[in-house]
Amino acid sequence: MVQWMKKFKDSGVTYAYLILYIAISSGQIFFNKWVLSSKEINFPYPVALTLLHMIFSSVLCFILTKVLKIIKIEEGVTPEIYATSIIPIGAMFAMTLWLGNSAYLYISVAFAQMLKAVMPVAVFILGAAAGLEVLSCRMFLIMSVISFGVIVASYGEVTVSWVGVVYQMGGVVGEALRLIFMEIFVKRKGIRLNSISVMYYVSPCSAFCLFIPWLFLDKPKMDSAGPWNFPPLILFLNCICTFVLNLSVFLVISRTSALTIRVAGVVRDWVVVLLSAALFSDTKLTFINLVGYGIAIAGVVAYNNHKLKKEASGINTAGNTNSRIEVTSNDTHVQLVPPNEAR
Repeated sequence: MVQWMKKFKDSGVTYAYLILYIAISSGQIFFNKWVLSSKEINFPYPVALTLLHMIFSSVLCFILTKVLKIIKIEEGVTPEIYATSIIPIGAMFAMTLWLGNSAYLYISVAFAQMLKAVMPVAVFILGAAAGLEVLSCRMFLIMSVISFGVIVASYGEVTVSWVGVVYQMGGVVGEALRLIFMEIFVKRKGIRLNSISVMYYVSPCSAFCLFIPWLFLDKPKMDSAGPWNFPPLILFLNCICTFVLNLSVFLVISRTSALTIRVAGVVRDWVVVLLSAALFSDTKLTFINLVGYGIAIAGVVAYNNHKLKKEASGINTAGNTNSRIEVTSNDTHVQLVPPNEAR
């Protein structure tokens, strides 16, 4: 009886973390859209907003790890590894956040989420080019289903801004490259970091990469709009939510696995798509939208299932041969969810 109660309690805590992640992740997407929207807060500076996120994360990570020493940072990142791995990851992370947030100025939240469903296709294609993925009939079929679903969902969109589509797809490519670099970082260089450690190392690099486009893109617009008179409390809360989101990812992975985050992300995406229709006037869902997105999500689920079997097979092989620890262990998996998607 005691053992059953303990198991029930552990399951309850795990599901609570999952619900927290889905709630915060969805809320962050809506929060960013709300801040950037000209009809709401009217802070139409996506690079500046993302730069604030990264500066805030950098400062807070430094305080938590070096000043208060509440969280321990994983060791093993040498200057050579930082230059060849952390900087490319940080640059792609900055690109993902910049382009993803910029898309919200032109397309609805729901349509942005539908376009993000093509992420596995981008990851697979780039992974195959880097020699990390092997083309098979099964994977070709899954990629085809996802692509077809996104095309159908796009066809059903009432108002399509191709500028927004280009921004969003650029963000997808950036995120796919980030994931590829992280896989190379872990598998080929043997470095295993938890989410907090990744934030500590990557955030300053991403902030620097974002500072350059901010100088040339957003700063002139901010200067031409007159004296800077932006709502500091709202921007501060937005940064806090971004940091809490990454902490929730760390909590979920520590209790479950990276695959659970993927599955929770699918649930989150449906929540965002449906709620955005009620919260934002620029979102008008059609039957074709929902059918196409449903097809794409079915492909994403099949992709996650395929990856799960592949990872499980790798763990079994490693266990039988006593060769090495699998890099996807729950407590050391490298994971960082971009604030704009909670990608």
